[in-house]
Amino acid sequence: MADAPDTGPAAPSLASQVRTAVIWRSGSQIGTQIVSWASTLIVIRLLAPQDYGLFAMAQVMLTLLATMNGWGLASALIREAEVSEQRLRQALGMLMLLNGGLALIQFLTAPLVALWFGQPLVADLLRVQSLIYLTVPFCALPYAMLSRRMDFRRTAQVKLVSAVAGAGTALVGAFGGWGVWTLVCAPLVMYVTEAIGMTRAACAPIRPSFRFEGAGHIAGFGGVMTATQLFWFVQSQSDVMIAGRVLDPHDLGVYTTGLFLAQLLAAKFVPPINEVAFAAYSRQQASLEGDSGAGALLATIRLVMLVALPGYAGMAAVAPVLVPVVLGEQWHEIVPLLPIFCLAMAMMTLQILFAPATNARGVPFAALRITMIGSVVMSSAFFVGSHWGLEGFAWGWVGGMAVLTCATVVLSGGIIGLRLDGLARALVPPLAAALVMAALVRGVLDLLPPGLLPLAALAVCVLIGIGLYLGLLKLIAPDRIAEALRFIRNRGDGDGEGEAAMPAPAE
Repeated sequence: MADAPDTGPAAPSLASQVRTAVIWRSGSQIGTQIVSWASTLIVIRLLAPQDYGLFAMAQVMLTLLATMNGWGLASALIREAEVSEQRLRQALGMLMLLNGGLALIQFLTAPLVALWFGQPLVADLLRVQSLIYLTVPFCALPYAMLSRRMDFRRTAQVKLVSAVAGAGTALVGAFGGWGVWTLVCAPLVMYVTEAIGMTRAACAPIRPSFRFEGAGHIAGFGGVMTATQLFWFVQSQSDVMIAGRVLDPHDLGVYTTGLFLAQLLAAKFVPPINEVAFAAYSRQQASLEGDSGAGALLATIRLVMLVALPGYAGMAAVAPVLVPVVLGEQWHEIVPLLPIFCLAMAMMTLQILFAPATNARGVPFAALRITMIGSVVMSSAFFVGSHWGLEGFAWGWVGGMAVLTCATVVLSGGIIGLRLDGLARALVPPLAAALVMAALVRGVLDLLPPGLLPLAALAVCVLIGIGLYLGLLKLIAPDRIAEALRFIRNRGDGDGEGEAAMPAPAE
């Protein structure tokens, strides 16, 4: 049961492992989101905005305590040269003690959270959600074991099965009239399924050890990452903390659902790439120094932003038809908010790509410092924006993320050896192509017949947008398309080298 992936028969090159990991992890994320969204689109039409508002209030407490659930301890194992069975059992013991305590804290303090928001039902939601913490040890430890082996295939399979279980529960609840409880029970079923599946897939220990001799360095690394997550909570949840006090449940539901739609790329598809990047950077710690480390990060940025920038620009351009098609006519208030959110999320997508590179170098304090800055900047931005209602909160995201992204580039980029001209060369071509594409697509949308069904209009705009973006990119930066194709076909340079974490640098 000991995790010893570094011995045995010759393994595939790191570049090949990374390519396979990205395909499995990102591909499974797409599959998972297809399943999740298929059910979500139905559930959104059956539940009221107030249900989502109440759920968002409960999520604040859950998200806060989740920052202390010990995933940082599991991440510390990924960086270890060797991990024995005893070390795994020690980590499991730490995770069980920690999450048992968190479950108890949430159960006992639930009435205080309900009092803050003035919604008694929130207390009942939080008590049931406290059960989620009991599944974390059996998700986090197996995930770390599989990540050490770069085995994201099994992780992907388990996550897909758990997504199906959660989606099925959501549909049963929505059609059964469970109301807001649908949003509570579906994730609980998903996490229980994931815990069982991940433990089996990794052959992880289920008998913990509560003798922690020799595990202090793991706890130290995990502690810094936990502190980082605490400040991340303030950075990312202060808007709901403030909005829950000044907006009614309906408006809060509109706000959080619009933000959820805009965050799909940043919150759903970038984290899987970051997971693979962290594991790959950790495997190549010695070689990721100076220009090599910056090259690996720039390659990741080029790959992600090649897709993210046109995604956000296109989403903003087609907001008038996207919202009714995806969410339904009752969510029309999201339409003016979505382009503002998309601007902020484009910056956020870039900003969150830096942490895996600095963490893998054994400098978790860099990410901690960034999130400390972010907690102050974002909460201040949301407080100022709260004076202008829904759009004020949306513009708070834009202003706050602009400051935070600049701080991240300067502080984390200095550690990695990133130069601003290299970052500019990575961003400018896809950004220019995305902006021109969005302007042309919006013009096409305005010219379409008013009586055309939103779904048909959306399909026309998406097809035209894809063609325009690829054509513009081929005209101004054909090397970007070639680089992406090389990565997909596994013909990139740097096989087994530092740059293997993502496509080889092409400065």
